[in-house]
Amino acid sequence: MKQILKSKFLCTLLAALYIFTCILSCRSYRTSDLVNGDLLFVTAKSTGLSGAINNVTQKQENASFDHIGILEIANGSAYVLHAALKGGSQKQKLEDFLEDQSEDGQTVVVYRLKPQYQHAIPSAVEKANAMLGKPYNFDYILNENSYYCSDYIERAFRENHIFKLEPMTFIDPATGKTNAFWEDFYKKKGLKVPEGEPGCNPNGLAASEKLERIKILK
Repeated sequence: MKQILKSKFLCTLLAALYIFTCILSCRSYRTSDLVNGDLLFVTAKSTGLSGAINNVTQKQENASFDHIGILEIANGSAYVLHAALKGGSQKQKLEDFLEDQSEDGQTVVVYRLKPQYQHAIPSAVEKANAMLGKPYNFDYILNENSYYCSDYIERAFRENHIFKLEPMTFIDPATGKTNAFWEDFYKKKGLKVPEGEPGCNPNGLAASEKLERIKILK
């Protein structure tokens, strides 16, 4: 009887090790072809802040994003530099970043600078590291003391003019009026909706002709 139980335990252990190995292998497979400077765009949700951002910024039918980070590969490890609602401007392990998005039911899509623009990557990664520690900009009005996600990335590449600031809009394309979410959002803050003020957003960056879409991380 003891021999049977021991055999069952060993079989269970071996099966668990096999599954764990497969999980690690799959994770390695889906990220092994990423390169330093890749831009990781996070798909938007349909409701809340995410949905409101996408409602007034979506530019491509097959692309709707509400967050972005830049990949840094250093000393054999991969990190995502990004400005997030939780934690502000931060450096996060790639696997943790992907896990956070998965838990929120969102997908990560990889974009990459076209070859003629990749010279900008080293200085952008260096700049992104220099901006770590700043709080998140919850007003989405540009300032030098806090950053929101696309603002953080635009600044990282600003020296090489990869992206550009554009007049922000909070108009719902379906109604032609200010999106109700944003109307209420800024009213609670005692601020005027910054319609037309300079800014950027993940959808605008993804639409840049200087980028190419690589793949969806699964």
